[in-house]
Amino acid sequence: MGPGAAAHTLLFLTHFLFLFSCQCRCEATQRVIEYNVDGGKEDLFDINEEAGLDLFEGDIVYDEHLGRNSIIGDEYRWPKVIPYYLEDDLDINAKGVILKAFEQYRLKSCIDYKPWSGEENYISVFKGSGCFSSVGNRRVGKQRLSIGSGCDRIATIEHEFLHALGFWHEQSRSDRDDYVSIIWDRITEGKEHNFNKYNDSTSSALNVPYDYGSMMHYSKKAFQNGSEPTIITRIPAFSDVIGQRMEFSDSDLLKLNRLYNCSSSSTFLDSCDFESENICGMIQSRENEDNANWQRVSKAAGGPDTDYTNMGRCDGKGYFMHFSTASGPEGNRALLESRVLYPRRGFQCLQFFLYNSGHANDQLRIWTREYDTANPDGTLRLIHEVKAPPGDQWQLHHVSLNVSRKFRVVFEGIKGRGNAGGLSLDDINLSETSCPEHVWRIEDFRSVLESTPMGAAIYSPRFTSKDGYTFQMGLYPNGTAGSPGELGAYAHLTSGAGAVEDGLVWPARWKQMTMMLMDQNADIRRRMNNQRSVTTDPSMTVEGTEDFFWDDPRKVGVKVTGEDGTEYFRGPGAGTPVFLTQARAVSRDFIKGGDAIFLLTMEDISHLVVSQPLPSTTTNPPNSTSSVTPNPASSVTPVTSSAAPDPCVSVRCENDGVCVLDDAGQAVCRCVVGQDWWHYGDRCQFKSSTQSSVLTAVLASLAVFVLMLMVTGVSVYCVKKQQRKVQREGEGITMKNLHSFT
Repeated sequence: MGPGAAAHTLLFLTHFLFLFSCQCRCEATQRVIEYNVDGGKEDLFDINEEAGLDLFEGDIVYDEHLGRNSIIGDEYRWPKVIPYYLEDDLDINAKGVILKAFEQYRLKSCIDYKPWSGEENYISVFKGSGCFSSVGNRRVGKQRLSIGSGCDRIATIEHEFLHALGFWHEQSRSDRDDYVSIIWDRITEGKEHNFNKYNDSTSSALNVPYDYGSMMHYSKKAFQNGSEPTIITRIPAFSDVIGQRMEFSDSDLLKLNRLYNCSSSSTFLDSCDFESENICGMIQSRENEDNANWQRVSKAAGGPDTDYTNMGRCDGKGYFMHFSTASGPEGNRALLESRVLYPRRGFQCLQFFLYNSGHANDQLRIWTREYDTANPDGTLRLIHEVKAPPGDQWQLHHVSLNVSRKFRVVFEGIKGRGNAGGLSLDDINLSETSCPEHVWRIEDFRSVLESTPMGAAIYSPRFTSKDGYTFQMGLYPNGTAGSPGELGAYAHLTSGAGAVEDGLVWPARWKQMTMMLMDQNADIRRRMNNQRSVTTDPSMTVEGTEDFFWDDPRKVGVKVTGEDGTEYFRGPGAGTPVFLTQARAVSRDFIKGGDAIFLLTMEDISHLVVSQPLPSTTTNPPNSTSSVTPNPASSVTPVTSSAAPDPCVSVRCENDGVCVLDDAGQAVCRCVVGQDWWHYGDRCQFKSSTQSSVLTAVLASLAVFVLMLMVTGVSVYCVKKQQRKVQREGEGITMKNLHSFT
């Protein structure tokens, strides 16, 4: 056999083995039922067009009687805490996703949402024929916003609420022709008005550059009459960027925070990538002065060779904290403490990346140091012991906290029996949000994208929810026949421990499964995660049968064999064949170090089945009609709440300060603190910074120096004057003596 034939044979065998292994991994021996929750509609504008809606710019309620909406003018602003009401006709899954969208607003801006309690103006969310909203606060009492069928995607909901907060579409800007070209003859007849642009008297860009990546931008296919794009970006690289429906872009957030004068977010507490030498205000514990310390390094003996933030991509950057366990006695400790933090909600999620290049006995413990008047130096409370066997990669960890008073987070490294490597920390984030429950890491994800056949799925491990249900995610890395070039994602219930399943309620009732592809940016506020949620409706049936879709997988599922050889049942799946395009999947930091990370959660949202409570003094519930356009002239009579008085009601904290109750139950202001600036005063009415403090110190030093010069000058003058007086008196005595001799 010649070399060429041998090469062909080797290639054939390799291809055969790959297909065999892929078949095992994809477990494609029996096709499982899958339900497409999107119904073939990819974008909110597709949903509205399918519904026959002819709204202004595709998803904006425009009333000529009120005049053109505008973000120019304070009269169109909402308060920073916006009252909302979720109407009964909303899908339960939509209600859950709306609450998730509110959490993103809280995390990334100072905008918060609260259930309507009788305020004069509020946003009423209902299930209309599509996805639409008015622009700005119309001050009409009940202002309606529609989240119809297919609109229950977090980015769509965030998009519509951005309209309500006062934002137009990005391509409506007055300067848009400098960045994109509108191809008018490719636009569906009668839809040309959707591409209007507005001058600076109608809409403000808030001094933010044009943003191709805005979630408020049309896609290149918007309102097309054929297959050719209606929008062409003047920079070709952005052609497939416009129209993203993942998350807020950096510029979206910059504009939102400028419009509402935000200097901090509602639920964000801290983020640190250790690029700054001050390590984000962290300290080495004073209680540990006789032991080791955490060191800020860019490389550690035994690993890792790079940090996680930059992965060696940036010269002069790439630092992390490292506790060496290569030497020293067993039990040697190092304590790294965060800066002092002030919680508002009583629950937090700590997220960080950990690299263990040491021994299996090396430990990382998470503590909180909590302060009150009885313990001014703080009391340590053990929260979690991290299980992290030695390996050659950074591992993502989540730790749930439940702190309600001033505190620090403490990372304690403890040396085990070995003498190698150590523990490393990077990309720490702390927010007052709930932690995801499970992590599915797909290694060498680019290779998976390239090599998995179209129509073949790979499956996550099986995970167990807090309620005992077992579930998993199915992923089509290379799309399906109907959606090539797209990642498909489906959530499935699976069988688990039979004894547990026998005690569960079937069909599963209102369990919301969320599948999130994590954008691995170091700062949680800048992440553009891509996620979809599906909820188990107990009344849903498998098409063409009387079987319940979310029934016990042993009854409605198919038997499959996992990678470890374990047999189990996989139930029908619900999800979307257009979870994310492959082009977007390889953008940003969805893939880092070669790997992709999916965060999976199942939570019970059955409490959303019941109606949202009405204000105690309100007798008539809001209308729940599903008409296309809400009546903008509807009004609500202001009512008062009968709740107990809050001490913070009479305290006005300025500059985004927060009123909290101290240990004595007195209302006090907690002021916002930045990297090099801070507010202070009983109402946070004053602001200072490192620069102003340095200037004050310099001026004070100059004043002291001048004062010393003056004192010295006066002293010298007085001494000389005294000397002259003594000299004159001496001369007088001498002359008197001379006269007496004569």
